[in-house]
Amino acid sequence: MSQARPLVPSRFVRPSVPRAGGGRERSGLVRESYEAIAQGSRSFAFASKLFDKPTRERVWMLYAWCRRCDDLADAQDMGGELGDQAGIEDRLQAIKVLTRRALEGGATADPAFDALGQVAGETGITRDMANEVISGFAMDANGFSPATEKEMMRYCYHVAGAVGVLMARVMFAPNDSFIYDRACDLGLGFQLANIVRDVVEDARAGRCYLPQEWLDDAGLTRENFADEENRFRLAGVAARVVDRMELYQDAARLGAKHLRFRQRWAVLSAARIYGAIGRKVRDRGQLAWDTRTYVPKIQKLWHVSVAFGEAVIKYGPEPTEWPPYNRGDLRPVAGW
Repeated sequence: MSQARPLVPSRFVRPSVPRAGGGRERSGLVRESYEAIAQGSRSFAFASKLFDKPTRERVWMLYAWCRRCDDLADAQDMGGELGDQAGIEDRLQAIKVLTRRALEGGATADPAFDALGQVAGETGITRDMANEVISGFAMDANGFSPATEKEMMRYCYHVAGAVGVLMARVMFAPNDSFIYDRACDLGLGFQLANIVRDVVEDARAGRCYLPQEWLDDAGLTRENFADEENRFRLAGVAARVVDRMELYQDAARLGAKHLRFRQRWAVLSAARIYGAIGRKVRDRGQLAWDTRTYVPKIQKLWHVSVAFGEAVIKYGPEPTEWPPYNRGDLRPVAGW
């Protein structure tokens, strides 16, 4: 039986040459990445404009990949309402395959993954670093719900603390474990703010990121914690989460001191804005979930102006109390 001939003579076949961004034009990736952050996170988009241009563009490209992975995993669009969760394992596998291909310099036909390839080529982001984030989506795929505070923080590490580590890489922060730990703390603080803001919305989708032990303390269960008649007790649990958020943000300030001025300003601004979201949830008490909690633009501008002064003087006092868990305590996760 004769061997099938190739469609093109072998002398004309050339192996594809790996290229950062899959061969896409960088300016196009930056433009599409900014559109993603502008739609997906107004608070972070606002703060990101304070970075110097090279850092800003790399941050946008990294964010675009994170946003796209999150949307694929949750079958949603730009962080909107969660879609049908059937087939989540297939979507998770697609995230892994596309991420690996992007980091190898291959084209993915998806601008967000090509953007990851571009920024990884510029900063040295590795597959292991990316997999730390993907593990968070795997936890959701397995129906994760924390029994303890440490398990809640472990989830926060994978979906946000590990992103903070990537952001430190993108900013070319000094390669020092203390600074990377503080970058992780910042991400952990951000995610805790997200948890309390979205806790009722997540419950409607069958998800709960509050520790079972904290629900038990409040006399709540996973089935009724978000019910309207239980909002007063839920507010007490949310306040505990915000208290933890403040510990992580205070620790994160020590790392910001080692960044360049505009990076420090942007990071401190984002920390103040996300911190304000968490504190608003705490202050609103049982009414916190009647409407979505957000920070109006005029208040964002105030936070940015205060952060400017903090960046100038490299404000970052030693915390009076350190967070109970650090990056070393929370990674890796076996079995997820």
